[in-house]
Amino acid sequence: MSGSGRLLNILGLGFGLAGAVGGTIGAGILRTPGLVAAQLPSAPLVLAAWLVGGIYALLGAVCIAELAASLPQAGGWYVYAERAFGRRAGFLVGWTDWVAHCIGLAWVATTVGEYGQVLLPSPFREGASGAQALALLAIGLFTLIQLRGLRAGSTSQELLSLAKAVAFLGLVAACFLLPAAGETPGTGLAASLETVTAGGWRSLMVAGVLALQAVITTYDGWASPVYFAEEFSEPERDLPRSLIGGVLAVMALYLLINLALLHVLPIAQLASSNLPAAAAGRALAGPLGGHLITAVALVSLLGLINTVVMAAPRILYGLGRDGLLPDWATAVNEGGTPTVALLITSATAAALVLAGSFERLLAMGAVLYVSLPLAGIAALLALRWREPELPRPFRTWGYPLTPLLVAAVSLAFLVGTVLGDRADSLTALALVALGYGGSLLAERLAAADGSG
Repeated sequence: MSGSGRLLNILGLGFGLAGAVGGTIGAGILRTPGLVAAQLPSAPLVLAAWLVGGIYALLGAVCIAELAASLPQAGGWYVYAERAFGRRAGFLVGWTDWVAHCIGLAWVATTVGEYGQVLLPSPFREGASGAQALALLAIGLFTLIQLRGLRAGSTSQELLSLAKAVAFLGLVAACFLLPAAGETPGTGLAASLETVTAGGWRSLMVAGVLALQAVITTYDGWASPVYFAEEFSEPERDLPRSLIGGVLAVMALYLLINLALLHVLPIAQLASSNLPAAAAGRALAGPLGGHLITAVALVSLLGLINTVVMAAPRILYGLGRDGLLPDWATAVNEGGTPTVALLITSATAAALVLAGSFERLLAMGAVLYVSLPLAGIAALLALRWREPELPRPFRTWGYPLTPLLVAAVSLAFLVGTVLGDRADSLTALALVALGYGGSLLAERLAAADGSG
């Protein structure tokens, strides 16, 4: 499995868009519309929340596009933190990023197992062992695909993202074209804004913040193309297009999905549903509709697994290339896959799956994910000041207002997350501290090797 230690430069805009879409859209969009509708009293406000969340993600993509085009190297957020703030800060960001990816991969795989179990014959639907087996099977399958090389991994990503888009567009078309059983189409869209004044503008603003937290979380993943920056044939051109185009595509799809759900379901039913897409499916096609929505969720989640299994090893590769991890992290096979880094990532995620209930780990992962874009924005501002001569094929629109706005929203989101879940946030900080200790140990080992 050893190789040249060199990544391949063969990716283009098609993969970049597929990576952005595949890394963003998961099963969350099937559930989050209900959470947003539970906070906001009318269809126009629900749609406005999804639009505002999309604009926030778009502004973030515009900021990070400058960094990605200027520093097209493997490693994700680590690359920018290391360049702006030094090796130790870079290691902390890279460690945080990799841990969050492993937690996210384990959760998504477990969700695939739970959804997949529903579609199995009745004897296999009971017990957690069947869901765990399916989760491990999903991780193993995509690990094998990635071991074949970058071409196989990128092709699978493009196909899964295409299937995901087709599945969701099919759901949207069904909502508008098929009659809903027992409901008057358009009930949700006809909701008025009269309840806004009844609740008061202050309470509405609080509800809007809570709704935006759910929306922004559902947009998370838009930065996926940066993990493959070193493997684009024309990164200075295709990375900004991938980031910005990916967010625009996801925003359009999310708005269409919400319009479709509001067309089928009254807003009160949408707000009370744990899985509104399944409720819409049952309203359109009975029990079969619910199973079809489960299949859509599976397709969406499989694409997300593929993205994470591809991206996370590139973080370890970047750390190893710069001497922050041992040489094994840079082992690359002939197909262009960091093999040892891939196997360690998949094994870690599999261990988390087998650990069973890891809701607290997922909450910790959420805190870590929120902090990463903030680190990127800080790096953008620092590099503009420290390295004004750095070649910038793409420059952030509206600088410095755009990054400052994104940083303010990200910081508020991080503070809200920490205050809302202090125990898991402290544990997440402990994980980061563990990474700091690891960076010190790595430096000492490297110094010992050099002196030996």
